[in-house]
Amino acid sequence: MGNCCSDNVPRQYSMENEVNEKEFDPVEDHISISTYGEGEGRVRLRGHSRFVSMYSQQGRKEVNQDAMTVWEDFNGEKDKIFCGVFDGHGPFGHVVARYVRKHLPSKLSAAIKMSQQKVFMHRDAYAAEGENHQALSLASWENTFLKSFNEMDQAIARDINTNSFYSGSTAVTVIKQGDQLIIGNLGDSRAVLCTRGARDQLIPLQLTVDLKPDIPSEAERIRSCEGRVFAEEEEPDVYRMWMPDEDCPGLAMSRAFGDFCLKDYGLISSPDVFYRRLTEQDEFVVLATDGVWDALTNDEVIEIVASAPRRSRAARLLVKRAVQAWDYKFPGAKVDDCAAICLFLKDQPGLTKSGENRRQRKHYHESARNEDTRSLDSLVSKDEWVALKGLSRANSISKLTGLIRDVNRRHPSQFLEGVEVH
Repeated sequence: MGNCCSDNVPRQYSMENEVNEKEFDPVEDHISISTYGEGEGRVRLRGHSRFVSMYSQQGRKEVNQDAMTVWEDFNGEKDKIFCGVFDGHGPFGHVVARYVRKHLPSKLSAAIKMSQQKVFMHRDAYAAEGENHQALSLASWENTFLKSFNEMDQAIARDINTNSFYSGSTAVTVIKQGDQLIIGNLGDSRAVLCTRGARDQLIPLQLTVDLKPDIPSEAERIRSCEGRVFAEEEEPDVYRMWMPDEDCPGLAMSRAFGDFCLKDYGLISSPDVFYRRLTEQDEFVVLATDGVWDALTNDEVIEIVASAPRRSRAARLLVKRAVQAWDYKFPGAKVDDCAAICLFLKDQPGLTKSGENRRQRKHYHESARNEDTRSLDSLVSKDEWVALKGLSRANSISKLTGLIRDVNRRHPSQFLEGVEVH
């Protein structure tokens, strides 16, 4: 974990002592699962803290393939925080998503320290220009994310082996340090910032692009690698990625960890990296899997989070509303897994940490009994904002026809031979 986020995860943190997402309810149980390193950071898998609210709910499938984590005091630096939401797909998507949750922060931590050391070596030049010798440039941040994500993909190929051949995971991650916000996005999960306008109204700013096969630049890369992009007749608005000679697997995103059956045909694990300097008008950031964004617009999401009776319940309220919206907007459709992290950017006015805890205890039982049931009609905006026509999506992978065939006879070195991780 750095010093808290190294590849050697502390003894307290292991996959075996995680709580089953299906059985966990942070309001009913009133707990937040945290793992502490040796004085240099804190790992949170669900629950809430002073600035963070987290919640995940399984959809109508056998296992929840969404995973998430928050690392407070990330990299051993006070007030530095890492948030990540990961959406698995395919038969072993949950395995890939949880593996990424466990290891990606460590790889980012190591890469950040290496970049900071390089900056420190040139501290005299930076000092002459009046700059902080530990401040990383946007180019350094971008290289850090690219390096970490590529190493992550290689580790999945090595450790998860054939189970990741037809399975994978997206990732949307945020690092907040002071007034800096660095976002790394891989796939079709999304990060949205809530800020205030001139008339004090709430405004959503989408921080990421939904990386889907119908984006012209993504489609061009896929086709140049002999992959195919098309929508099926029953889903004319959902463009998918296919192998050259088989109508499978039908992946609804153009970048992901894993999915090595498509890595020779245009699928890459290189994230888009974005940067924002925060202002006093910025209120919070929402990171969520596409199960949330498929059902709710950006405007609806920030309105729901802002209307939460208290911060600790914001993510839970958002996910519950998304599940309601699935039934409302897509009757008969199979509800997707939903996971969300709400990262609040400043203290609540006039509320100390101890005061917040007292208020939470005071309202806990009342809030647990009185779930907000405001009509969904009031949340649906007239003009839905759809990022690059990427709203509607039924399943990440359309077809698994023939995918498992002969996999057990394949040696990993055979199917990974020639895979280039960009």
